[in-house]
Amino acid sequence: MEFVSTRGAAPAIGLSAALRAGLAPDGGLYVPAQSPHFVLQDFALLNDLPAIAKRLLTPFFAGDELAPMLASICANAFNFPINHKRLRDSSVLELFHGPTAAFKDFGARFLAEALSRLESAQVSSPLTILVATSGDTGGAVAAAFAGRPAFRVVILYPKDLVSKRQETQLTCWPDNVTALRVAGTFDDCQRIVKALLQDPQGARLSSANSISLGRLLPQMAYYAWLAVKHARESNAPLDLMIPTGNLGNALAAIWVRHMGLPIGQIALACNANQTLSAFFAGEPFAARLSVATLASAMDVGAPSNFERLQWLFKDDDALRASVRVRSVSDAQIEEQIARVYARDGEIICPHTATAFAAAASLPGNWTLVATADPAKFESIVEPLLGRSVPIPAALAALLEQPTRVIDIAADLTAARRHLTPTGV
Repeated sequence: MEFVSTRGAAPAIGLSAALRAGLAPDGGLYVPAQSPHFVLQDFALLNDLPAIAKRLLTPFFAGDELAPMLASICANAFNFPINHKRLRDSSVLELFHGPTAAFKDFGARFLAEALSRLESAQVSSPLTILVATSGDTGGAVAAAFAGRPAFRVVILYPKDLVSKRQETQLTCWPDNVTALRVAGTFDDCQRIVKALLQDPQGARLSSANSISLGRLLPQMAYYAWLAVKHARESNAPLDLMIPTGNLGNALAAIWVRHMGLPIGQIALACNANQTLSAFFAGEPFAARLSVATLASAMDVGAPSNFERLQWLFKDDDALRASVRVRSVSDAQIEEQIARVYARDGEIICPHTATAFAAAASLPGNWTLVATADPAKFESIVEPLLGRSVPIPAALAALLEQPTRVIDIAADLTAARRHLTPTGV
């Protein structure tokens, strides 16, 4: 399969080249030139996530040097639990049981497994993986690439705008991971990463944000898995309520539906950042300055993957008709954390709480997507519940590690100094 840029001014390339590049040279995002189509029968006799992921992704890997390795990539990347839990009046898809307790583990581990097979012969010239993070992405990418000699990871995150435990996850890694604490917002970090990718000045760079196909493609797998499971159990399409900031997780579900699998309604739960809710209410798309909320990993004012959505639908009215959007305040987040615990005995993180709050205003048979373990946000959750939040063993181990971080201005030149080991 070939992949093209959303901006149409870059040549079509194969999957491996797109994974290495991260961003297209014209500044656009890579998308499949043609989407495959599936029916439920294509997944007959397949039950576990790695097997369904391999079947789903096979057309995207067709003709690529990674195609013979797809089964092992899926098996190694998706070797932790995925949990579909039924509650009183909804169900929850828990995606946070990986090594860094966030849904980003799926995409980060898949990307690391794929790139490791492409870069293994180039240890003497490491590929630098750039990642801008609002909290969870950076930790997942660091965990996935830590200790792999063919890679360096450079993480950019906004100062004072991630939780303390998230910050520890960003800064507790060995020598091939560098954490840059930026005096700005996530949007500043994302802007710097895109600028570096477009003008690498001789550095070997790739991206691990959801602008990378290597992050986005595997995120489709868990939605395909649940859509197949749900259809077998209920003979009905799956309706999804997805917390979203940079739109990668939501786009993965939209792509799965576009390819023919039984997903019905898709609703986006947003926090107080209004970029998406304003567009879906009928305003022209316009990036905004991000605002800080309790759901900090969703504090995005310029969601990158909106460009892929516009490319897919071509027409803004068709795009607006394809999903529903609800915005949620910090007060509603707090209310839902307390309410869900009192009603169902479930402890949820602030991001998952946006899905519960949005579902409360959109009656339906929603499956709510839970994106992070609440233990990463104990300073928010514990006062609301009056109790401590259990810490998963993998997260607890990371929190015991020493940390190191470099403070920089929200400036391209400042970041560029740290793209090579000598810059650190």
